Amino acid sequence: MQRSLSLPLGGQRRRPQAEKPERKFGVVVVGVGRAGSVRIRDLRNPHASSAFLNLIGFVSRRELGNIDEVQQISLEDALSSQEVEVAYICSESSSHADYIRQFLNAGKHVLVEYPMTLSWAEAQDLWTLAEQKGKVLHEEHVELLMEEFAFLKKEVVGKDLLKGSLLFTAGPLEEERFGFPAFSGISRLTWLVSLFGELSLVSATLEERKEDQYMKMTVCLETENKRPLTWIEEKGPGLKRNRHLSFHFKSGSLENMPNVGVNKNIFLKDQNIFVQKLLGQFSEKELAAEKKRILHCLWLAEEIQKYCYSKK
Repeated sequence: MQRSLSLPLGGQRRRPQAEKPERKFGVVVVGVGRAGSVRIRDLRNPHASSAFLNLIGFVSRRELGNIDEVQQISLEDALSSQEVEVAYICSESSSHADYIRQFLNAGKHVLVEYPMTLSWAEAQDLWTLAEQKGKVLHEEHVELLMEEFAFLKKEVVGKDLLKGSLLFTAGPLEEERFGFPAFSGISRLTWLVSLFGELSLVSATLEERKEDQYMKMTVCLETENKRPLTWIEEKGPGLKRNRHLSFHFKSGSLENMPNVGVNKNIFLKDQNIFVQKLLGQFSEKELAAEKKRILHCLWLAEEIQKYCYSKK
């Protein structure tokens, strides 16, 4: 459930928000692909959260000069600048951990696209580093801000699951850049964990035809009540980006997703959450629950990867 940025949230660590921000956090965006471009757009447009942020520039391995009057700066300048207090990491997944570590060590807050790392242990280390530095480390999860997820959450609450499945199809994705399918598809795993609680791994298989750019990962999971959940990621040329789900409850079934409307401003909603964290508007309990969920999903993704590789 989204909360308004302007709501005073109570508690000792929180404070009512003034109409005008007392200060702005200088931001640099690292990586200017699809997500990075959307982040730059949201930072440049007037919004409740962007009023607290000042876009300093962007970092890219490509020589781009500037984008929409936003200046390109070097990684070294972004790390050393006193003006830069926040980094948005929007690069390929394989580079996330290194960027997070560099910016945290430089004393910057970090917002990173999921998955934050391709290793559970590395994620733990980075969270420890963020806590040592007193900085916010925020992993975005825009899939939890989608209209489809809000619909599912309402449909699932209070119901007794018997079994379920979630199939995701899409075009090919480079594993070297985006990680093993359990990591590149972690948003689907996050859906299942957010809907049904912590899960355990029963088995996993990976079918690959690299010459055809095709892969299919089939994962069998269990809820804490021993209810089976099957998660399938299938990617290859010609496959349309789509989700197919089937959840069976004692009280009935939910087959596939109805049209529940357009997902609006999900990256901006995520930015609102990040700014709330910068302003101390999240309780320690809320932050701990989010961290626990993220680390559980990363741990599951790594276990799935190990299981698949052990069967090769």
